[in-house]
Amino acid sequence: MNQTDVVVVGAGPVGLTLAMRLGLQGVRVLLLEANQTIEKDLRASTFHPPTLDLFDEQGITPQLIKAGLIAPTWQVRNHPSHDCAEFDLSILKSHTAHPYRLQCEQWRLSEFLKTYIENHLPSVNIRMGVSVEGFTQTTEGVSVQTRAHHGPDEVWSCQYLVGCDGAKSVVRKTLDLEFEGQTFPETTILVATDFPFQGHLPHLSFINYCWSPEGTFSLLRLKNLWRVSLYPSLNESIDEAVQEDSVRAKLRLIVPECQQAHIIQVRPYRIHQRVVKQYVLGRVILAGDAAHINSPSGGMGMNGGVHDAFNLADKLTRVLGGQSQALLNLYERQRRPIAIKHVIEQSAKNRARMQEKDRDKRLQTLQNLQAVSQDPERALQYLLETSMISGLRESITQV
Repeated sequence: MNQTDVVVVGAGPVGLTLAMRLGLQGVRVLLLEANQTIEKDLRASTFHPPTLDLFDEQGITPQLIKAGLIAPTWQVRNHPSHDCAEFDLSILKSHTAHPYRLQCEQWRLSEFLKTYIENHLPSVNIRMGVSVEGFTQTTEGVSVQTRAHHGPDEVWSCQYLVGCDGAKSVVRKTLDLEFEGQTFPETTILVATDFPFQGHLPHLSFINYCWSPEGTFSLLRLKNLWRVSLYPSLNESIDEAVQEDSVRAKLRLIVPECQQAHIIQVRPYRIHQRVVKQYVLGRVILAGDAAHINSPSGGMGMNGGVHDAFNLADKLTRVLGGQSQALLNLYERQRRPIAIKHVIEQSAKNRARMQEKDRDKRLQTLQNLQAVSQDPERALQYLLETSMISGLRESITQV
């Protein structure tokens, strides 16, 4: 039987971050990914300041900055009047080395982490195209059955198994843990296009959450494209909403010239708010979307998962070094309440704000946000929360 210290399932940002942090301490890690390559589909694209701070040490952040686009501000906008509340993240400069959001595709982080691991961390073994078929655990360890797309099936013995395998986590489902929460009725239609919105909408930020007479949309700029979040029209099915004619009609309501936009990618995204009851069950642990999923509004999901990985890597390294396994329960106590309070609840507030359809309530909300953005102390407290600095600080104070 093959042996390693830790098996990590899922080579997304969370699994790769965890593998890197463990590998830096010499921990033997087997990282399994069912896909044969890192997928380059539309997923997260916003990196918050504390996440960039965490990745500075291994030189990952400079690579992200080079590949991405620094967003010094973000806006809530009324369309088509262009009235907005704009938040300037530079007021965070005494709280972070990166007082801005960074717009960069999630898959780029995965590629940078994978390359770093392969070049610097020989104790980490990355296996692409290998899925987990099942596992059993005892008080002494975990036995993991794997299946490869090309190659023999194997059984691995490890001290701990960590599921970082996303919202449809095989690890979580095998544990049969309740995934509490709800699925919202709306489905987001994510569209990538290189249409230059900045040349048609005045004073546009790189991150914009917008109300319109038809509903709501968002415009997030990356280095070489814009990412647009749209919603199906009334009585329109998802299959109809993702068709090119329907997408173009919705883009045309934002800017008429969008009729000729080059549409790079379209992807429907169902919105969930859920958190698992237990992050730790014996020698099996969950992190990232395997443990909690939330509305993408505000860009908190991937960042929260990365924060899980940094926290867990510290605890798991110490446990493997002979300290009490109770440290893993501390990981759960530190990260699960933060997922509920600072990720799920905050992203739900962001979603509810943008789903508001009453014109007068929208105006009142916009005026309130403008008042906050123009008051330095209130703006600071608001941005500490929405930039995930408060949540990360609070998590490490739990004992």
